Amino acid sequence: MSDRLLPFEAIENFRDFGGYATPSGTVRRGVLYRSGQLARATDADIARLGDLGLGHVVDLRRSSERAKQPDRLPQGWAGRMVTTDLGGEGEAPHIQFLKTQPLTEDSGRRYMGQTYERMPFEPSHVALFRDYFDALASSNEAVLVHCAAGKDRTGLLVALTHSLMGVHDVDLMADYLATNAAVDLEGRAEEFGRALQKWTGKPVSHGAVVAFLGVEPDFLHRAIKAMEHQHGSLEGYLAAVLGVDTAKRDAIISRLNR
Repeated sequence: MSDRLLPFEAIENFRDFGGYATPSGTVRRGVLYRSGQLARATDADIARLGDLGLGHVVDLRRSSERAKQPDRLPQGWAGRMVTTDLGGEGEAPHIQFLKTQPLTEDSGRRYMGQTYERMPFEPSHVALFRDYFDALASSNEAVLVHCAAGKDRTGLLVALTHSLMGVHDVDLMADYLATNAAVDLEGRAEEFGRALQKWTGKPVSHGAVVAFLGVEPDFLHRAIKAMEHQHGSLEGYLAAVLGVDTAKRDAIISRLNR
């Protein structure tokens, strides 16, 4: 992962998710990026963002999240922000969960699994995922995808991109799981747990923190199974739900393959 993780001062989990082998070549580097939110970006971070040639920034967060922590981007940036206000009212579901449910390992994993089963079909995600794949098919500029932590919503969309490109399942999962190293999951779990306990006023198990702060193969598998159950395959989901037909798929592969 070391050659994919870009060092930023205050933007977490910023990675190039190109470079993986495909049936007909390799996913291009320097055009596909993923990260956590950009609200805390320093001036140096913003300058580095400006050097990446970003044509699109796909912000997968809810409108309420964006309002509290708006992205910081280079002054005069001429690219396109891809956002939606669909379903963005009120508190984010994960905040509601933290406030109202016992924070145990079982409850944390159960919540994350159920979240992944819903994610591919939520109207806001469908709208944003559609716009993202439209951008990949029609533009030669670099794209950055991010949510809050850059691990769940972002992880699902990146996995769909890798699947479309024909990246091997092992590499697809490795990129998804690389979040755990990028955010130093084990190193931060204890500190995050203490902060969470102080904020909620409830006991917080280490297992709950790990489940909530990191990613696990079962989470992504739950999303994939849900898409396959309803549409037969990821290709079927991409076509039926996101409008990625054969022509659009071929255009994306042609643009991103080298």
